[in-house]
Amino acid sequence: MVMDARTGEVLHSRNADTRLHPASLTKMMTLYIAFQAIERGEISLDTPVTVTRLAAAEPPSKLGLREGQKIRLRYLLRAAAVKSANDAATAIGVAISGSEAAFATRMNRTATAMGMRNTTFRNAHGLTQNGHMSTARDMSILGRHVIYDFPQYYNLFSRRTADAGIATVRHTNRRWLNNYAGGDGIKTGYTRAAGFNLVASAQRGQERIIATVFGGSSTAARNARITELMDMGFNRAPSRARVRQPNPPAAMLSAEANPARASNGGAGKIIRVSGLITRSIRPRARPGAAAPATTQLVASVDQQVIDEVVASAVDAAVAEALAAAVAEPAPAAPAEQVQQVAQTPAVTPRQRPAQQQVVVAAAAPAPVVDAEPEVVTRISTSGGRHWGVNVGRYNSRYDAERVLLRVALNEMSTLDGSLRRVIQRSGGFDANFMGLTREGADLACRRLQARGTTCFMIGAES
Repeated sequence: MVMDARTGEVLHSRNADTRLHPASLTKMMTLYIAFQAIERGEISLDTPVTVTRLAAAEPPSKLGLREGQKIRLRYLLRAAAVKSANDAATAIGVAISGSEAAFATRMNRTATAMGMRNTTFRNAHGLTQNGHMSTARDMSILGRHVIYDFPQYYNLFSRRTADAGIATVRHTNRRWLNNYAGGDGIKTGYTRAAGFNLVASAQRGQERIIATVFGGSSTAARNARITELMDMGFNRAPSRARVRQPNPPAAMLSAEANPARASNGGAGKIIRVSGLITRSIRPRARPGAAAPATTQLVASVDQQVIDEVVASAVDAAVAEALAAAVAEPAPAAPAEQVQQVAQTPAVTPRQRPAQQQVVVAAAAPAPVVDAEPEVVTRISTSGGRHWGVNVGRYNSRYDAERVLLRVALNEMSTLDGSLRRVIQRSGGFDANFMGLTREGADLACRRLQARGTTCFMIGAES
């Protein structure tokens, strides 16, 4: 299968829908779900993973993990992507879903959401197992999703060597990567039942090609065939094409990320926003001539509201008077005063109308006086929060905003107080964090680079 990665157009295919053993091409899905889990906050790159007996017992290729050992997730990802370590892949699956079976279920649901119609996964590593099958077309689709859905992690697949915590691992296909111009991944696979498999990608200028081979007779034969397919793809692909990124698979229900809940048959709750405003109500214009210099504002007040306010005020006054009386009893009034008060006739107030009109006079606007011009001197920005960091340029605003959000969640302490900004350039959309001090921007960039995120400092924009 040969595919134009920019558009998903198939440039060449032969037996592309034949179900075969994918071998370690499976690990592309294992890593894709791991990236997805990191993005959703289910797990982090620095989460310590406890190696299970199942993971430690996997046959080679392996990292050499021991049962009960703790190792950070980032090292497992490197070992699975670069060395194609089976023990690392199993440890990743169990850490995310709780068991190999639950992780395989999540793999299959993700594959279905991607449109991989002829693929069934049974494990996280790809070793031969009854029913564990895929096709060249489906693996090409998966490779395209890995490239475009998680570009920040794609560099894992082109590293010739990588630090996997307990060992330095070497890429399983570094010979082809070194010899083919533009080659930058993706994944090899080999078992006796599958033969020599490879999903490869290369970029030259604006063109990116994905080629997939199943069932090669040897590493050399497989690499030679991939080279032929790649050359065919670059010859047939247009030099310019609008990138149509694949739609990320629909968000899995929370039960997939929670094995305990999944075992009970539960499903995640989907919350939808309701009560959206469907129309805007505008007040009618007031009839009449132009308003005079002094405008009367008339407010209609309901009688019941007035009574409640007055009653509350009276109750407060009575309560205050009683409190004062208890604290200090007043002297008794003379008898003649009491008699005079008792004989005073009660005055009945007139009944208030049901509606009261409150008239408020608004003063005429003050005349405008030209102020003296004010001279403003710009203070130097070298010591303030006028610096930022750039974490890449992307093909769409959506991709840039998604990366900014993900990086902000992973580096909350370093990027606290910064502003996320997407700036459109001629070559794409820049993802920037602004509002940092020079020291803060430098620290943030160094920390991001240590985590494998491309980053550079930028000054305040004029």
